[in-house]
Amino acid sequence: MTKIPFETLNEIIENHRLWLDSNGKDGVQANLRRASLRGADLRQANLGQAILIQADLCKANLSEANLKEADLNQADLSKADLNRANLSSALICEARLREANLGQENLGRAILIQADLCKAILCQVNLEQANLILSDLGLADLREANLSGAKLDRANLHQANLSQAILFEADLRSAKLSQANLNKADLSNAILYGADLQEADLIQANLGGADLSEAELTGANLQGAVLREASLCDANLHGAELREADLSRADLRGTDLRWADLTMADLSLADLSEANLGGAKLHRANLHQSNLGKASLFEADLSDAKLSGADLQEADLKLAIFRGADLSGADLSGANLSEADLREANLQGTNLSGTILSGANLDPEP
Repeated sequence: MTKIPFETLNEIIENHRLWLDSNGKDGVQANLRRASLRGADLRQANLGQAILIQADLCKANLSEANLKEADLNQADLSKADLNRANLSSALICEARLREANLGQENLGRAILIQADLCKAILCQVNLEQANLILSDLGLADLREANLSGAKLDRANLHQANLSQAILFEADLRSAKLSQANLNKADLSNAILYGADLQEADLIQANLGGADLSEAELTGANLQGAVLREASLCDANLHGAELREADLSRADLRGTDLRWADLTMADLSLADLSEANLGGAKLHRANLHQSNLGKASLFEADLSDAKLSGADLQEADLKLAIFRGADLSGADLSGANLSEADLREANLQGTNLSGTILSGANLDPEP
């Protein structure tokens, strides 16, 4: 590590400014590879396209600095102040930014592969189309950050705060988002295939059109979330909170929704074929024209639910509660309704051919 005297550093920065202003005709490009700049005052410094590979910038003040297209690969920026700095298109692979302050800076298109951003402050930061593959963002503060189109596959975002963040079309496949705060975040059209979202806060999040196939969402809170036309094939939503969620036209084939709370959720035109909804709460849920063929709804509560025109062929509905439900025009052929509660249910035009009704309660309320 090379220690740079203050006077020499100022000269390097000035020569670099001339190099930038003249498009390389005058001055000299700053080469601070492995330089010791710990705690340096570099406020508003113009270090665009500078070489800072493996530089020690721990606790340095880089607020409002220009680091556009700079090479910061493997640099140490731990606890550095990068507020309002411009890091767009910078190379920051395998860099350490643990507990750094990156508030309101521009990191658009930056390359941060395997970067250490644990506990970093990234509120309102622009990370649009940034490459954060395999990066560690655990416990990072990303409130209202713009991560649209960002590459975050296999990134660690455990317990990160992403409330109201924009993750439109972001790639989060196999990312770790367990216990993350995604309250009111925009994840529309995002790729979350195989992502770990256990116990994540997704209240009122927008996941419309997102790919959550094979995602782990056990215990996640999705109350009021928008999942319209989302793909949740083979996802695990065991015990998830989905009250008043919009799952209309969603693909839920083979999804595990055991003991999930779907009270007043909109599942109209959703594909739930072969899904497991055992013990799920579907009170007053909208399942109009949904596909529940061969699904398991053992002991599920569908009281006052709307199931008009739904396909429930060969579904397991044993001990399910359909009290006051609208099953008009539904297809229940071959379904198992043994010991189900069908009191006050609307069965007008319902197809019950081959349906097992042993022990079912069809008597109206006294």
